[in-house]
Amino acid sequence: MKKTFLLCCIVLTLTAAHAQETASRELLSTGTADRAYWVEMLTKIARPVLSNLAEGTLTQNMPFESLSNEVKRRQVSRLEAVGRTICGIGPWLELGADTTAEGKLRAEFIDLTVRGLAHAVDSADADYLVFDNRHTQPLVDAAFLAQGCLRAPHAIWGNLDAATRERLITEWKRSRSIKPYESNWLLFASIVEVALMEFGGECDSTRLYRGIDRFLDEWYKGDGWYGDGSAFHMDYYNSLVIHPMLTDVLRYLQSHDLRRGESAGKQLKREQRLAVELERLISPEATYPAVGRSITYRIGSFHALAHVALLCELPRELSAGQVRSALTAVMRRQMEMPGTFDDNGWLTVGFSGHQLRMSESYINTGSQYLCTAAFLPLGLPESDLFWTAPAQPWSNLAAWSGEDIGADHALGD
Repeated sequence: MKKTFLLCCIVLTLTAAHAQETASRELLSTGTADRAYWVEMLTKIARPVLSNLAEGTLTQNMPFESLSNEVKRRQVSRLEAVGRTICGIGPWLELGADTTAEGKLRAEFIDLTVRGLAHAVDSADADYLVFDNRHTQPLVDAAFLAQGCLRAPHAIWGNLDAATRERLITEWKRSRSIKPYESNWLLFASIVEVALMEFGGECDSTRLYRGIDRFLDEWYKGDGWYGDGSAFHMDYYNSLVIHPMLTDVLRYLQSHDLRRGESAGKQLKREQRLAVELERLISPEATYPAVGRSITYRIGSFHALAHVALLCELPRELSAGQVRSALTAVMRRQMEMPGTFDDNGWLTVGFSGHQLRMSESYINTGSQYLCTAAFLPLGLPESDLFWTAPAQPWSNLAAWSGEDIGADHALGD
């Protein structure tokens, strides 16, 4: 027994040392190499969703893996895959096509997205997506789709034909038939209304402001964390949904000089603090705690960190080089785990590989595509500091290597 225990300790020590050595070696990578890897991984993830939608074969070919056997859940899973993929890939597409290899690849994916959305909102099409109250879930993914379109107003919305635009507005309005829960769901309603205001010229002010008022006036708990409703939950929903959506909504209101827009600056500071905390959750081995619900969204749990980077608003505690290095290392560690993709290239349900029992009953194949939210900094051009800065060790890699990285302090508001 004692020999077995000692052997286990040795194996664990060597495994941790190897993982840290691997993470350290990745710091030798340049921003150009990192970007090429991000593009390769994002397009690998997105291609099955967007290519099948563009060809009108999403319903036919998309698998459904879930702990739930609910028929209606299967029906809405396709909008989950589409909305979440576009939410994450939108900023990269917004850079537009050009003559570079990456620019040509963007042109291809812009075309797939635009052709796909025409199928998605045509009620006579086999790939027509469910946006209405046949289930509550469509509100969530109507919102992620709205967020993606707002992140790519030229590349996506600007390339849709008039009929598809009109139909998409109609479908977003259908989602109004779904009453949001008193939780992060209120922000789904808010961002749908922002999209309707931006692209359709009108909105339901009650649905727009209810979530904003709840979070800003009632649910802030301190140090960059909101309750998911009145209660605090130890999970990644502050990053997955709350901060990115609340910041995007408030920045839009600020740009149009509308009520609550004056809170955009305060909200950004809160999201910046969460970004610092998220970066400090990344271990020297490029892992992070598997805590809370929806953990199978994988690297999508770093949505807020990626979002702050996209906005070019990284706080002074975080350099572009360390954030890029951290996200790249986690991306490699998590997305390259065997079992992450099935034989046809679709994402499986899991956290680090294929782990169905780590999910909840509401999670399915389509849900997994929120992992694309970690790729938002691809919306920054290659010339941006995020991609040109030298690689640097992230906080825990530096600290556990003996570097004095300084103290961490709570946000005081």
